[in-house]
Amino acid sequence: MTADAGRPTAADLDRCLPQTQCTACGYPSCRDYAEAMAAGRADLNRCPPGGEVTVQLLAKALRAPAKPLAADVPAPMPRKVARIVEAECIGCALCTPACPTDAIVGAAKTMHSVLAARCTGCGLCLPPCPMDCIELRPAAAGESGPWRDYGMAEAENFRAYKQARGRRLRQRRGEKKTPLSTMRIREQISAAVARVRARRVDL
Repeated sequence: MTADAGRPTAADLDRCLPQTQCTACGYPSCRDYAEAMAAGRADLNRCPPGGEVTVQLLAKALRAPAKPLAADVPAPMPRKVARIVEAECIGCALCTPACPTDAIVGAAKTMHSVLAARCTGCGLCLPPCPMDCIELRPAAAGESGPWRDYGMAEAENFRAYKQARGRRLRQRRGEKKTPLSTMRIREQISAAVARVRARRVDL
């Protein structure tokens, strides 16, 4: 807690969140949402994956009344896990930077896979996929408590994965590399998409 009348810190509030890193709250990460709440810029009812449990935890931490989820956030849904349809994956690697917990593995131009234990079911990998070959399927029952679909230890792991990803990206930005031009990347992806679509027509 801070010395400011016992107001909770961002770290205190972050521990009340299931760490799905889904951005449904309107913030780039669970930590960003926690920091906004700690600063009084965000309300406590913006975490659909956490649902009523998270609202209650945040209300207790903030010493504020609980309230229903905000009308402008998605409704709570059962937890899901991403799966890549291998036969349709062209290895464009556009899904990998979208994953907040590095749950997608695979090199460029090779088939990618999802590490289910790291996948929070956030769905952020779906929009960038040009082949629409990523599915969200019901997740297998796992650890629960305090949330229905997420356990505290699992949430800690998700937080650690997110932090590790942040460190890796910062390190990469500091390295001097000569990346492929944006135009060349787009050309390669377009060519791969065309090849897969051509194969579908021939089937």
